[in-house]
Amino acid sequence: MNKESITEALKRVKYPGYNRDIVSFGLIKNISAANGAVSVEIALTSPDQNVAQVIKTDCERIIKEQAGVLHVHVDVKVPAGTPAGPPPGQTSNPFESQNKVTGIRRIIAVASGKGGVGKSTVAVNLACALKHLGAEVGLLDCDIYGPSVPLMMGVQERPSLSKQEKMIPPMNHGIRLMSMGFLLDGDAPVIWRGPMIMKTIQQFITVVEWGDLDYLVVDLPPGTGDAQLSLCQTVPLDGGVIVTTPQEASLGVVRKGIAMFEKVNVPILGIVENMSYYTTPSGERVEIFGHSGGKKEAKRKGIPFLGEVPIFVEIREGGDAGTPVVASDSESVFSKPFIEIAGSLISRFQPTA
Repeated sequence: MNKESITEALKRVKYPGYNRDIVSFGLIKNISAANGAVSVEIALTSPDQNVAQVIKTDCERIIKEQAGVLHVHVDVKVPAGTPAGPPPGQTSNPFESQNKVTGIRRIIAVASGKGGVGKSTVAVNLACALKHLGAEVGLLDCDIYGPSVPLMMGVQERPSLSKQEKMIPPMNHGIRLMSMGFLLDGDAPVIWRGPMIMKTIQQFITVVEWGDLDYLVVDLPPGTGDAQLSLCQTVPLDGGVIVTTPQEASLGVVRKGIAMFEKVNVPILGIVENMSYYTTPSGERVEIFGHSGGKKEAKRKGIPFLGEVPIFVEIREGGDAGTPVVASDSESVFSKPFIEIAGSLISRFQPTA
């Protein structure tokens, strides 16, 4: 037991409401450790006594867990007569402007952190599966540069305007839809910087007449950039679904997507392993991209594994034709994985007895 080991232990204490620890924020002013006694001085920039008490309790608990510690004294100093504010290095809370959208009960983001894992295919069929199970569903395509929802849902029309000058989302397969693809001419590219993307996503949430929805499924683009942050800052998300393929090349990037949701305090609803395996006409199971990588990662991270989606030609054909397999044949073997995943999500949100 020494000053260095106590400092390392205190890195486990998070500033309330943030994912950064009190050590990285520079709040530790002094540590003394000798003969089994540890004394820690902490200076906050906020006068919030509740924050001070939480930090004090967490520090005492973690220090007492260290070998050789017999006595602990934690002194948390707060300033007097100053307004409450964020911790050092944070000018303001970027999520303080979040607002729930009237009529939308739940917002589920589908993300991967990596392209090419079939995330949009999962998002589209998941939306259709939720609809099949009796929910009112909307689907928002947040991929500004490469929108794929219009193709996969078989819609190319532009949204109309209401009397209140809000966009009325097109509908197909019983699902309300919004995508940048509805606003573009043909194959016209989007060449925008970050602020334009952020503004557009905010408008897709707030300037669209979504009506009454049980679920708004949001198809996020690959990566952990402007689109993801803009969505999290605009509305509180009820959870994120992570899509991966089994191989390590995909899982390595997917971990970044999980970390992104954790940093912005979005619950991880679970992992979906897409393109899990292929069954040959003779019935042989071929694991093209490896075996159970998504399930193992879910276990390692302690988050739910929602299911695996095999490689079916019919799933790809349905997406290309604008008729997702769940919408065209909900009873088929191709639709079963998506419906089971949707059922798991619905049960997650139902109150327990």
